[in-house]
Amino acid sequence: MPLLLVLLLLLPLPAEAWNAAGHRLVAALAWQEMQPQTRERVSALLRQHPDHARWLKRQQEPHDPAYGVFQEASTWPDEIRSDPRFHDADEPPTPLLPGFPNMLRQTHWHYRDEPGVRSEGEIDTRLEWLARELASGRAGQVHALPWLLHLVADLHQPLHTGGRGDRGGNDFEIENPFNPKKPFMSLHAYWDDLPGPPWLRGKYLDEPLRRLAALERAPQGDVALWLEESREWLARQVYPDTPGTLLPLVTPEFHRRAQAIADARLAAAGRRLGRWLDQLLGPVPRAAGSR
Repeated sequence: MPLLLVLLLLLPLPAEAWNAAGHRLVAALAWQEMQPQTRERVSALLRQHPDHARWLKRQQEPHDPAYGVFQEASTWPDEIRSDPRFHDADEPPTPLLPGFPNMLRQTHWHYRDEPGVRSEGEIDTRLEWLARELASGRAGQVHALPWLLHLVADLHQPLHTGGRGDRGGNDFEIENPFNPKKPFMSLHAYWDDLPGPPWLRGKYLDEPLRRLAALERAPQGDVALWLEESREWLARQVYPDTPGTLLPLVTPEFHRRAQAIADARLAAAGRRLGRWLDQLLGPVPRAAGSR
């Protein structure tokens, strides 16, 4: 019993998504992919966001602040989970910020549970709605842009598209010898942390960005394809099956494979996000099959 209590104390709270480093990496790849005119338009929208000054203050891109702000904006939908300006659906409404349709935290937007197990989550339908909102030219663009940046990355994390009836791996506990500070954790948290420490930003993203940029390009596809891909990985490669001391064990082979899958999903998400923003906000549509 004491050992089980220790394990429970070591386990983190339910995870949210790729960690902040993962979202910044996806945003950085999208920035590299976008046309200059699209970068100008997204930067103009982010300057209208109520949290622009906060993003500007903490980013570490002195030669291109707009690039750093774009990365920080991609983490915003996770940050508002603990922001008192926002509220959950069962809480009293809070005052509206300019350009915002509401102040809900919308935690159910981050995922889509697998068919036949639960029916919660709206990530795929919300992404399509956000894309329409962003292309509309209405005031809601300011609210929609950070959400779209964030959810494209979330959709490429396989455990945001289902699991084994375990809330996307949040209730599936593993033994992870590759994290001495947290040797026992949820499977979801393990996958979220594969991009690297959450504090990575600025020059510390350069090396992982080079690694991701060298990977083979995935076809662009659409939201339905991205969801299908994540669920295919979920069915084959996401859960460890080697017994550990008390919990399923992350072996060196599994860890190498998981890192490769995470890298491929991050790279695909970033490039796809950049191309999608070009389609939604860029002035010149690309020819089919270009780049």
